[in-house]
Amino acid sequence: MMPRNIDAKKVSPDRARIYWDKARDFFRMMRDAAQAGNWNGTGLAAVHCAISATDALLVAKAGRRSASKAHDDAADLVLTYVRHPQTTEQARRLRGILNQKTMIEYVDKHFHAQSALELQKQVERYVAWVQSLLSI
Repeated sequence: MMPRNIDAKKVSPDRARIYWDKARDFFRMMRDAAQAGNWNGTGLAAVHCAISATDALLVAKAGRRSASKAHDDAADLVLTYVRHPQTTEQARRLRGILNQKTMIEYVDKHFHAQSALELQKQVERYVAWVQSLLSI
C-alpha cells in the first residue's frame, strides 16, 4: 500500500517506455558532459537520469510515479512497490543521488570533478539495477 503522505499519479504501465527513453537520453548527456569536463552538466544530467529511471520503474511495477515536490519521496515509493533483494540498497543509493540536486542547481558553488564522477558512478549502478528489473 502506498504511503499516504507521498503524492503519486496513476500512470498506465505501458507508458514506462517513455520514462525509460528519457532516462537513456539523460544517461548519454551525463556521459557526454563528463567527457567534456562539464561537471555541473554531468551532475544535473545524472540526477535527471535517476529521476526518469525511477519513474520508468515505478510506472512499470506499480502504475504510479511520484508527484511529490520532494524528489527523494520517490525512494520511499521504490521501497513500497519494488520487491527485490537489492531494493533497500538501491533506494538508499537513489536518495543519495537525489540529495545532490539542490547542490548542483541552487547552491552558489561549482560541482567539481570528483563529486560529479562519484555521482555518475552511483547513477550508473542505479540505472543498471533498474534496467535489470524492466522488461522494456
